[in-house]
Amino acid sequence: MLRSIFLSISSISLSFSLLALGAVAVADDGLTPVGLQLQWMAQAQFAGYYAAQELGFYADEGLDVTILESDGDIQPAVAVSAGEAEFGVTWAPTVLQANEDGLDLVNIAQIFQRSGTVLVSFAETGIETANDIVLKRIGYWPNGSEFEVYALTYYIGSDPLSGEHLQLVEQPFHLEPLLAGELDAGQALIYNWVGRLLGEVNPASGELYQREDLNIIDFNELGLAMLQDHIIARGDWLAQADNEATAAALIRATLRGWIYCRQHAKDCLSLLREIKPALGESHQQWQLNEVNKLIWPSPAGIGLVDEDLWRQTVDWMLTLGALTDAPADGSYRSDLVAAALESLEAEGFDVTGADWQPATVTVRAGGE
Repeated sequence: MLRSIFLSISSISLSFSLLALGAVAVADDGLTPVGLQLQWMAQAQFAGYYAAQELGFYADEGLDVTILESDGDIQPAVAVSAGEAEFGVTWAPTVLQANEDGLDLVNIAQIFQRSGTVLVSFAETGIETANDIVLKRIGYWPNGSEFEVYALTYYIGSDPLSGEHLQLVEQPFHLEPLLAGELDAGQALIYNWVGRLLGEVNPASGELYQREDLNIIDFNELGLAMLQDHIIARGDWLAQADNEATAAALIRATLRGWIYCRQHAKDCLSLLREIKPALGESHQQWQLNEVNKLIWPSPAGIGLVDEDLWRQTVDWMLTLGALTDAPADGSYRSDLVAAALESLEAEGFDVTGADWQPATVTVRAGGE
């Protein structure tokens, strides 16, 4: 069975503090302190959260939000379950598995409306379509990020356990194996790895790689995509006095942050680079542009779950054996987002981004 083991219930401490079990206390300044655990370090993937913090949107809602980074060693599902943060940003497959393992996590705001995962290779490998992966070395990320690659193997009539037709290789979270020719294709996020590849020198030409030098298989186009970045909270925490109102406040401010980063991308990135000056400017421009593509348009409104993609995510997880049963009702809820959208629309905010158009971004050497 294709089960990730990092979220095994036995590995998670259930010795929550009294504060984690109850309502969040109000600080002396009148703001309610909460933690928001990211699944990676500060970058444009999370720009909307940082914009909401830096522009005072969280404070406007009565919140003092601490944004907690990770370099891959901290899983938001684990941190939220253990009471180390009230909220987390993570992918649906890891949460679905965590809940089947006995946890009580709820998707309260689905920020990304599309998957950012692709399979990327260099043009000379000839991997232009799904069937071209046969007899190739295909990289994947472990610990809950691998399922779209596994679904791709089923899509071509293989399966990820048999070893037939191709070689699946666990890849690290950097480009070296692909650049060194140790992989024929690698799992990638369109807003991160692909952008980084475009900032690398093509040894054949001596110039930076161009888009035409890369072959990209988009899982969205093949019906293999699974839901990614969304906000989670514990179900039992939400049931405590005043915590639901705290969650609603965080959602409303976060949606404002993402709307700001759609409408004012340059200013949004300036805020982010003030927080982390080491971030490469052109790579972050690429990243925010691609992230905005994953959010906008949001036809029903940013933060609402696309039910078709939810069912697709669950169906593939069941097909792969990553889940044994369909998730229980209440695995996601839309009422808090719906209330936020109604109030934001009443104030004149565009919550769908139907008319938004992406920019054309050129990545410079090294993403600088």
